[in-house]
Amino acid sequence: MATAPARAATDPHLEPTVYHPREGALGVNFSVAGFDLWYGAKQALFGVALDVQKGLVTSLIGPSGCGKSTLLRCMNRMNDLIDGLRISGSMKLDGVDIYAPGVDVIALRKRMGMVFQKPNPFPMSIYENVVYPLRIDGIRDKAALDEACEGALRGAALWDEAKDRLGESALGLSGGQQQRLCIARAIAANPEVLLMDEPCSALDPIATAKIEELIDELKGRYTIMIVTHSMQQAARVSDNTAFMYLGRLVEYGATDTVFTNPRLERTQDYITGRFG
Repeated sequence: MATAPARAATDPHLEPTVYHPREGALGVNFSVAGFDLWYGAKQALFGVALDVQKGLVTSLIGPSGCGKSTLLRCMNRMNDLIDGLRISGSMKLDGVDIYAPGVDVIALRKRMGMVFQKPNPFPMSIYENVVYPLRIDGIRDKAALDEACEGALRGAALWDEAKDRLGESALGLSGGQQQRLCIARAIAANPEVLLMDEPCSALDPIATAKIEELIDELKGRYTIMIVTHSMQQAARVSDNTAFMYLGRLVEYGATDTVFTNPRLERTQDYITGRFG
């Protein structure tokens, strides 16, 4: 599977992107080619090119400030709200450039669920948190809302813990439960893609393990992109891994290959902790 060639790096020691995708995937959801991004005069992404494979989990790894979260937020155009933002290149969802003139950004975001670093339940009941996206869409039928709530909570492995307290404030849940609630809210509207920006960074090891188990269960139903600083987590949960450095995609491919037999020395140095 070909991608656009990486731009020449300003760092003469930065190797070109190496791309070796996992075989047998269901196709491509996101296709990114020659994607550049500037915050005012500062360039944050340089010629990023990758294909995100449908139904699989793709991890974005790399040191802090390398552009992982920036790239993730570009996928549902959250960065549009930042003054001075400029982009070039293309980012396509199912073959349609999401930055083309006339794209309905609200409709685009409905096709994606977003989960952030820290759980962010709304100050309302567990039930109302889950059905919030449906209410925004104008759905008022209680039977439909009840069905969607139960389905989303089951999908987020939270139903058994929450079914007897749906009317209670979501803020009374534990941190790990709140994050699973946020995942339930993200999948309630049946999106195609889940974008997760360090979803376990504020959680303890037990809650982290539950989120990782959930990611494995959701795989296949959704294309999942996850930003993580944990090499162990990337190795455990993802099918493909993209290593970013200084705003550039350095190496991208099947996780087992990237972690056990990377093509580039810089990737090996980062994974083994020599820098980062």
